[in-house]
Amino acid sequence: MGNPHAVFWVDDVNAYDLERFGPLLENHPIFPERANITLAHIVDRDHITIRTWERGAGLTRACGSAACATAVAAARLKRANRIVEITLPGGKLGIEWRERDDHVLMTGTADFEYEGRFDPALFASVA
Repeated sequence: MGNPHAVFWVDDVNAYDLERFGPLLENHPIFPERANITLAHIVDRDHITIRTWERGAGLTRACGSAACATAVAAARLKRANRIVEITLPGGKLGIEWRERDDHVLMTGTADFEYEGRFDPALFASVA
């Protein structure tokens, strides 16, 4: 997916304190570039539920690369089909791992989360 991912298969993605062990795993020496940490539960061959600790960002409501990595890992392990729905805390994504060219396609909605203003003068003394 372009960045490192570790996917852990669990029966319940909410049964683990991802805020506690996410940063420990993200920064573990086995991941020299750090990694996204995902808990994944296979609901059925067409549906997976995930929660992700995103490297450098923390617990996130949605992580598209984690959804893609999870879908491909599940298909490679024959736990799911190549077209699946991924449920994340922030919503649902459709993921397709195309057999003809190995491309991974993601479809879903985009929601407005935050509005703000950047003032470059606040950072003038940093440079």
